[in-house]
Amino acid sequence: MGSTSDLPIMEKAAKVLNDFKVPFEMNALSAHRTPEAVEEFAKNAQKRGIKVIIAAAGMAAHLGGVIASMTTVPVIGVPIKSSIEGLDSLLSIVQMPPGIPVATVGINGAMNAGILAVQILALSDERLSAEFAQFKEDLKKKIEKANAELSEVKYDYKCN
Repeated sequence: MGSTSDLPIMEKAAKVLNDFKVPFEMNALSAHRTPEAVEEFAKNAQKRGIKVIIAAAGMAAHLGGVIASMTTVPVIGVPIKSSIEGLDSLLSIVQMPPGIPVATVGINGAMNAGILAVQILALSDERLSAEFAQFKEDLKKKIEKANAELSEVKYDYKCN
């Protein structure tokens, strides 16, 4: 993450990874304030066994793009709402030049970033694949249960 002020948002990604028992690191790295540390992290990520990187930043959110420019590891960007409702962060992440993609989730969408990382990792991990399939089935069951509960809600003009 660009700074520790992003931690309240990024904890949602950490929780997803933790729940799926995926080992992960959390670092504060700034594309603008610690570019050397970002370069060292990005260039050595694959050698260290990192398979997916989630990069979160607000305002001029260049962290994900800078990392993506220096590694072949997939990068998921999380735009952090910091000013102008997070649109500055979103646009900084999604407007990458050809050849340097950064997968991007919604503003403050760290939970989805964690889920996307798990989904990517599940492609080559049978345990994770099975757990992810169960996660998706549980989402379906949760909505089916909610819909059944809604059928019990009564209004004079409600037709279902």
